Amino acid sequence: MPVAEITRAETARRASLVRVRSYDIELDFTRGEEVFGSVSVIRFGCAEPGSPTYVDLVAETVREITLNGVPLDPDAAYRDGRVTLASTEADNVLTVKADCAYTHSGTGMHRSADSADGRVYVYGKFTPAYARTAYACFEQPDLKAPFTFTVTAPAHWTILSNQDPDTERSRRNARIVRFRPTVPLPTFATTVVAGDYHVVTSAHVTPDGREIPLMLACRASLAEYLDSGAVFTLTGQGLDYYEKLLGREYPYGKYGHAFVPEFSAGATEKPGCVLLSERMLFRGTVTESLREIRTMIVLHEMAHMWFGNLVTARWWDDLWLSESFAEFCGHDASVRLGLHADAWTTFSLTRKSWGFAQDRLPTTHPVSADAGTLGEAVANFDGISYAKGAAVLRQLTGYVGEDAFFGGIRDYLAAHAFGNATLPDLLDAVAARVGEDCAGADLAAWGRSWLQTAGPNTLRPEFATGPDGRFTSFAIVQEAPDGHPVLRPHHVSIGLYRRGEDGTVTRERCVEADVAGSRTEVRALAGVARPDLVVLNDDDRGYVLTRFDPGSLRAILAVAGEVPEPAARAACWNALADMTSQAELPLPEFARAVAAALRREPTGAPRREPTGAPRREPPAAEAQALAGLAQPLIERLAGPAQAAAAKEELAAAAADLLLAAAPGGDHQLAWAQLLSWTATSDQQLDLVAGILSEVVEVPGLPLETELRWALLRQLAAAGRAGDTEISAERDRDPTEAGLRNAAACRAAIPEAVHKKAAWELLTSGTLGPESVRAVARGFMLPEHAALLEPYSAAYLPALAELWDGRGGHLRALLGQVLFPFPVVSASLLESLDGFATARADDPGLARMLAELADHGSRALRSRASDSRASDSKVCT
Repeated sequence: MPVAEITRAETARRASLVRVRSYDIELDFTRGEEVFGSVSVIRFGCAEPGSPTYVDLVAETVREITLNGVPLDPDAAYRDGRVTLASTEADNVLTVKADCAYTHSGTGMHRSADSADGRVYVYGKFTPAYARTAYACFEQPDLKAPFTFTVTAPAHWTILSNQDPDTERSRRNARIVRFRPTVPLPTFATTVVAGDYHVVTSAHVTPDGREIPLMLACRASLAEYLDSGAVFTLTGQGLDYYEKLLGREYPYGKYGHAFVPEFSAGATEKPGCVLLSERMLFRGTVTESLREIRTMIVLHEMAHMWFGNLVTARWWDDLWLSESFAEFCGHDASVRLGLHADAWTTFSLTRKSWGFAQDRLPTTHPVSADAGTLGEAVANFDGISYAKGAAVLRQLTGYVGEDAFFGGIRDYLAAHAFGNATLPDLLDAVAARVGEDCAGADLAAWGRSWLQTAGPNTLRPEFATGPDGRFTSFAIVQEAPDGHPVLRPHHVSIGLYRRGEDGTVTRERCVEADVAGSRTEVRALAGVARPDLVVLNDDDRGYVLTRFDPGSLRAILAVAGEVPEPAARAACWNALADMTSQAELPLPEFARAVAAALRREPTGAPRREPTGAPRREPPAAEAQALAGLAQPLIERLAGPAQAAAAKEELAAAAADLLLAAAPGGDHQLAWAQLLSWTATSDQQLDLVAGILSEVVEVPGLPLETELRWALLRQLAAAGRAGDTEISAERDRDPTEAGLRNAAACRAAIPEAVHKKAAWELLTSGTLGPESVRAVARGFMLPEHAALLEPYSAAYLPALAELWDGRGGHLRALLGQVLFPFPVVSASLLESLDGFATARADDPGLARMLAELADHGSRALRSRASDSRASDSKVCT
């Protein structure tokens, strides 16, 4: 059934008419495997009686519609995802009875059966606008209302929602649970979770003595991995922190987390019942990096309870604000709570780098983008809305001061609690808190410059030196992309570094500068001795890309890992990664620099500075973030030879470090994980095979399920393991994750028959989001370019079929992961352009194709650059 686009103009008109008083939603999960029953009773007022309006619903069948006691003909009233109400009264009661479809995409009302035991799991992921696929509603953020859910499910099922149960009764092998009414919520914030979930409960007592009930849920087959103590402790810490920071008590009756299968995101912020991907449920020993990610995600979603749910954007194009704020808070709280001291460094290497990459694309947009349709707004939920927005908000705290910033946030929440607000409302609240020390702060101008323009700025040093080696002039040159020629104000630090004879790097001087316009003279550096290395944005506070002078580039490629401060290292790595993505630096050079930096990591024995003081080593989380920065560059930019060379370089470092690491430490596991996707040479693969078979002993290394699968996948990709070994490992791990991992391993086998089977599996429509990602990683390896050649011609026909036959999120995911980067060619890009022209009426498809074409063009430029630079050690 075609579904009409949701537009801002129509929803604004509807918001001017309608006041939703309440929803009573009944869901029946006893109707089979394909559909569930849905009954919506909506009580609402109309400011202009007699006016028409509509409610949103995407259903398989609409059985009954009754407005104010008068039946409406479903065949006449229901069309294109809407129930049209030709005339309304001042007070209305609408009842809609329908059969709605389960999904298998991690969005809407997802239903799946556990392959380990056949048990069934259902959950509702309604962000951003999937509530209409489960019940009739006014699907827009600014029509909030209380919700009362009543759920009928098999008698042995657990049933959860935003609130605690109010009443329960039985009916022939079924339970009927009615939940307490919620406070006013936007439709996307509601959820129901039902199935054979294992549940653990607790409570958190706040400093003022209030008790907040806590809950954790997961599939029964994963109950042994539910580390409830750690999650409950983190939840309590976060609740106390945010209540104090934001000046308002937690506004909901309970706080729960449900770990759900095949989720389409990392998590989503349902009040009282946060949904998290099962990737955050650890099936064994994990590194600090993964623990840090989970901490950030939990704290990110918790920030939404106030910023996004208590106060909600008026329309979807302003939801970036709640995501940016939550992203900022997730990392900031990690630091302030003492949980992860270097969280802002890993933010820079993992999240901020994502923002830079997204900002480089032809589809870049302002952080605060003007989107007239839901499709346009949702397309903008990307690295700009999350990571760039968070980085910019962090700059705002420096611009106005933390007291003014958080004071303004508290005022904003108090003024708009349980309602809706806009970006100007927030900026006005912060501006009202700006004190005399920041009286010159012009937040309107700041907002225009940073939030309403697109594209990144790039800063370059430009200087001259005299015969004595001292600067006679020093300037910072600012550039902007041709398509977005905006030069912004920046406050940056300039670090000057000297490399000692023992290889250590020392910062000799740091100078602050306010950058404006295309060229800014830095007079404070006149007469200063030229160092070995000049680093712009040395404290990494600014959202800005940087470049090096030729001498500094040679130095940083050799000593990036030796730069003493984590923030400065992060700024340098983001500069090098961006240079690599823009074909300014050959990929092998970047890989060698990363490998050299990794070799600086600790092996167990304490290292000392020349002064004799113990040297502070970067945490393993930073090392893993750095490897994570390299991986997508290799996967997208490299041809077969470059990928093999880059991986072999990284694997050589990983192998040496693994064998020298302290037993049982975080670094030891990190090196094994790095080796599991980079091992290339016979010697490296022998080591992987020896570890997996336990012929090679690595004392202290936890050879648990996920690591075993990762090692086996790399052996399969090298042709060193096949179906027999994969089946044996699957027997050891008869879980849903085991099934997914086995499919990924088979997809990695370098044989045409296995590649064909993987392609058919990916395009079959039987896989959920997490399985799609896993199988695609095994299938689309740059080393297997020759085997992937047939899928260059197959891509566009498959995309056309997928796009027309699948739902929103999953078709976009498949379109991205099936694009054959290893065999991208000029002819493929030409065909892509023609396909985009023929289907230009679909903005979501057009955006995805434009981004793929840009990535593909950069891959071709990078490979040509690598070829030209093959005899050079450094690109300057």
